[in-house]
Amino acid sequence: QVQLVESGGGLVQAGGSLRLSCAASGHIFGSYVMGWFRQAPGKEREFVAARGWSATSTLYADSVKGRFTISRDNAKNTVYLQMNSLKPEDTAVYFCAADLDIVRLRAGVAAYWGQGTQVTVSS
Repeated sequence: QVQLVESGGGLVQAGGSLRLSCAASGHIFGSYVMGWFRQAPGKEREFVAARGWSATSTLYADSVKGRFTISRDNAKNTVYLQMNSLKPEDTAVYFCAADLDIVRLRAGVAAYWGQGTQVTVSS
């Protein structure tokens, strides 16, 4: 059983920063593309970022390009989302996800999902 556990969410003022972490259990971490999604109240879940084994396989949503950075520490089975210059519209529950295919993950199809962590950005 693979588990993804997010942490690092919280309340921050606009312009501030947060770093989310997602710890993955199991030996599959290195084989999987890891990604982040978010869902704001009353809205559909949307893709934020994804990263394969290497930095050459990295995707971002246009809304976060230049502000968010996804990275992974394969030795620690952990993926991170560094969020800078946060805006109130970034307020959402952020979910970690994992799949073998980056295109499929980008489309919102994932083999595994975390429970989510709340990020609230005040104006």
